[in-house]
Amino acid sequence: MKRLITTTLVSLALGAAAPLAAAQSSTTPDASKGREMQRQDQGKRDTRLPSERVEERLAAAKTRLKITAEQEAQWNAFADVTRKHAKAADERVKAMRDGKRSQEKLTAVQRLERRQQMLAAQSKRLDEVIATAKPLYAVLSTEQKAIADELMARRGHGGRGHHGRRSA
Repeated sequence: MKRLITTTLVSLALGAAAPLAAAQSSTTPDASKGREMQRQDQGKRDTRLPSERVEERLAAAKTRLKITAEQEAQWNAFADVTRKHAKAADERVKAMRDGKRSQEKLTAVQRLERRQQMLAAQSKRLDEVIATAKPLYAVLSTEQKAIADELMARRGHGGRGHHGRRSA
């Protein structure tokens, strides 16, 4: 019986180690360094508040889109709404970090009601973004629209994980 258990444990250990060894041997040192740096960058990004990231992201998007002087008014309206939402998101992030919500004891119905409130607020914010994104999108060139489509695909669920983490 002891031998059967030992054999089974060794088999499981080897079976679990084989895919790891194959994965390690199939990656180059440069690729593993890149992933490690990405993990370190991800950790840094996670600690910053949305309002601390918004200017960097807006500047990058504006540069990629090559916003012209004629498009500046529409861009500024969009950017202002984005900044406003980032500041509001700071409070939600701080509340989560402080653990205020997790300490509350809620019933199933109370959780559903809270979720409904959160979704309603999110829908209102999205309405504000759409109200400024439509006029901006309308003044973009075909090339700029293609870039905007790519940027929005990354910001939406198309290129991000569950908690807003960017995929590689």
